[in-house]
Amino acid sequence: MSAVEVMRLPLTVDLSGFVALLQRLEVPYRVSEESGEQVLWVPGAQLAEQVRGLYERFPEGDPHFQLQHEAPPQAPRPGFIAQLNASRITSLVLLATLVVAVLTNLGDNFSTIRWFSFQDFQIQGDYIYFTPLAESLAAGQWWRLVSPMLIHFGILHLAMNAMWFWELGRRIEARQGGLMLLALTLGFSLVSDVAQYFTSGASLFGGLSGVLYGLLGHCWVFQRLAPCPAYRLPPGVMAMMLIWLLVCLSGLITALGFGAIANGAHVGGLVAGCATGLVGGALARLRR
Repeated sequence: MSAVEVMRLPLTVDLSGFVALLQRLEVPYRVSEESGEQVLWVPGAQLAEQVRGLYERFPEGDPHFQLQHEAPPQAPRPGFIAQLNASRITSLVLLATLVVAVLTNLGDNFSTIRWFSFQDFQIQGDYIYFTPLAESLAAGQWWRLVSPMLIHFGILHLAMNAMWFWELGRRIEARQGGLMLLALTLGFSLVSDVAQYFTSGASLFGGLSGVLYGLLGHCWVFQRLAPCPAYRLPPGVMAMMLIWLLVCLSGLITALGFGAIANGAHVGGLVAGCATGLVGGALARLRR
């Protein structure tokens, strides 16, 4: 790649501080003297544009600039209460999930579950009879479109979903705000519930996993379009979640006797999350 001229400055301008900054940032550069001027070169036009912008922000003439930026003080890690305060929507969603888990006795109290399920139902003997969704919506029970995300069947189901929502929800709340996280959570719940309903028909399902796949897809696509530290997931997380999705789709988990998996909700949430990540990442990239 050929060298590109970044800027020409008089020989009287002291570039030593800026050159030291480029060295710390590991930016390849070269300074030459031509016709009584000093010329700064870097490889590539895109890097040249970035270095010009960096020089415009450089506090020229500040002798303490090097010392202030050489070793920034390590910020203390916030405590648990501070993390809760900084992630209020994430915490509220998890609190609501825990309350519903207690009220439903982790899926054993069907008289309470029926108020949060996608369709109302009655149990008579060994049979469960579902009320048509249209009747429930006509009666004003619109919360059923999103409330299944609060239902969990067993402590392991609850613990795994809560852990991942805490991990992904805080990232989105820190990067895009609590209102955006709430909108995404409700939107992914709606899409995943409807997808599961059309996949399996009248059935009893619940959990945050559809929402989690939505949040995961959102972070993944957003990060690829507009990289940011908040959405940089640990290596292998996306691959692991996709492998788990394929294993569930294969029917192996159900065949082993671990219960039915809401595959429609998982796929619906993931597709919706990739779509919102595409839009959000594209807009963030344009703003940059």
